[in-house]
Amino acid sequence: MIVLVTEQEFHRAPDVFQSSTCQCIAAAADEMSLARQVREGGVRHVIVGSVKYTGPLYDALSRGGVIARFGVGHDRIDKEKATAAGVLCTNTPHVLDASVAEHAVLLMLGAARRIATLASEMTAGTWALGPAGLELRDKTLAIVGAGRIGQATARIASQGFGMRTIGFRRTLPPAPAEPFDSVTTDFALAVRDADFVSLHINAEPANYQFLNRERLALIAQRAWLINTARGTVVDEQSLYDVLADGRLAGAALDVFDREPYVPADPSRDLRTLANVLLTPHVGSHTREANRGMAERALQNVIRAVRGEFDGMDLVNPAVLKVIGGP
Repeated sequence: MIVLVTEQEFHRAPDVFQSSTCQCIAAAADEMSLARQVREGGVRHVIVGSVKYTGPLYDALSRGGVIARFGVGHDRIDKEKATAAGVLCTNTPHVLDASVAEHAVLLMLGAARRIATLASEMTAGTWALGPAGLELRDKTLAIVGAGRIGQATARIASQGFGMRTIGFRRTLPPAPAEPFDSVTTDFALAVRDADFVSLHINAEPANYQFLNRERLALIAQRAWLINTARGTVVDEQSLYDVLADGRLAGAALDVFDREPYVPADPSRDLRTLANVLLTPHVGSHTREANRGMAERALQNVIRAVRGEFDGMDLVNPAVLKVIGGP
């Protein structure tokens, strides 16, 4: 069985793909090239990254084929078109929780201790203390999105650094708030006393630019914003404005509305601000998470071939009615 794996994802875990019982072949990620390779090779299954697919790929794959997302977010896969074509779509939940949570904390530490600025100055030959950094101990962290990654981040922050953690979610969970000190459905209450605000919500339509001008205004001026979730959940132009005006201490961002990052307004380029720390969407890019995502994506393909749909990480379960599954 041939499985096409988009090139960047293939090279993130080559040992897994090369040792698989499937014949995994690296493929171009752009939709036209990928769709053409699917058709020419009669391929039924693909493993893809975060490139947006709008049409040709769904037309190329046959009914019962799989688009396996190498990662958790699946907002750039058109589930409606895939479902109509009878194509199963999956993701790889849970295997990258620790990596993303650790990166969120790393960004928070980098912001608190001015790591990027100090490293740049040292490289340039400058030895200067500059403004004093912050200890994380006894600081308040508001976590927007209290799911598995948000919980993992709260656990590291509270148990590792002695921070107070407040979770925000739209509905209160039936279980206790652990590992949070408290959980609320009131965004203003969650962020008003926070020293750091970390985003961990998904990119569903309801969350598009969730952090808009109005919600940004509710965050304390001393706070840093951390985003390892999805770039689309932040209004980047409004974020630029509050950062440039000093209405927010700073932002540490790993994800962006357009990737590679390109500002929607060239006059509001986040890269030009001194109080911004940026990384190129590497929150899940660890050896452990890469291996886990590769193994989980392949597992989803194999289970589809076997008809073991209940064991798949389906993100478009309605497709089972189309293909005649259980």
